[in-house]
Amino acid sequence: MPGSRELLVRVRAAGLNGADLQQVAGRYPVPPGLPPDLLGLEAAGVVEAVGPGVTRFEPKDRVMAVTSAAGQAELVVVHERLAMPVPDIWDWPEAGGFPEVFTTAHDALLTQCGLRTGERVLVNGAAGGVGVAAVQLAVATGATVVASVRSERLRPALAELGATPAGPQEAFGLGPFDVVLELVGAPNIGADLEALAIGGRIAVIGVSAGFLGEMDFRVLMARRAAIRGSTLRPRPFEEKALAARLVERHVLPLVAAGRVRVPIEATFPLEDCGAAYERFAAVGKLGKVVLVMGG
Repeated sequence: MPGSRELLVRVRAAGLNGADLQQVAGRYPVPPGLPPDLLGLEAAGVVEAVGPGVTRFEPKDRVMAVTSAAGQAELVVVHERLAMPVPDIWDWPEAGGFPEVFTTAHDALLTQCGLRTGERVLVNGAAGGVGVAAVQLAVATGATVVASVRSERLRPALAELGATPAGPQEAFGLGPFDVVLELVGAPNIGADLEALAIGGRIAVIGVSAGFLGEMDFRVLMARRAAIRGSTLRPRPFEEKALAARLVERHVLPLVAAGRVRVPIEATFPLEDCGAAYERFAAVGKLGKVVLVMGG
């Protein structure tokens, strides 16, 4: 049974994320006390039972949440302060693919970098789940967005989301940028700095292409730039609860207004999780790969 202020959720959908692959590779350890072989940083489903003191939800409610681990399961326990209601307009795949990527993108762009209306944003690695979320949130904020993506086939879809799509090298030349969201990794850091406007900010939240690189500190100083790095799972509970409330307050109204969506690349049943991870690791996809449970 769930503990104090906890929800027992029967999972109906759970998104795959780059952090899952990093965990398998031993580069993104689970929090202390959790088995290292349990994957899944987000899930959506129906509340089966509530623990003592729960006030926000009740059995049969549809909820979604960031999870510390084990979101890709039939049942998961989440604290009510980390959970959000699933919008009525969404089916399960959209809900299962929303919490981790939109919380990460919102935190990086709005909370850490303080993105403002009228600013210019570069999203490196814009075709993935966090990248697609970041493009939409930046556009909704009133920023001008350049979406860097290798695949020409995916660029029209990013244009439909309101960004100017470009190849990686071309994108850097479209600056200067007030904010750069770095999802690719260390090989980009020098070009990120060169593309910054004075007072620009870089948020590093992905290192799929490498985590060791070089940068010219003279450019950092000349730009009066700030570089921030972030991961979501290791944060203290209170920080994650606050991030969830900010997403619920700022992003869910955008969903209801049709200004934000969760593009789904593919869905797989839980028993085909191996095939899901193969598709997730392949190049040339846009948006989320999601596991679905219970039909």
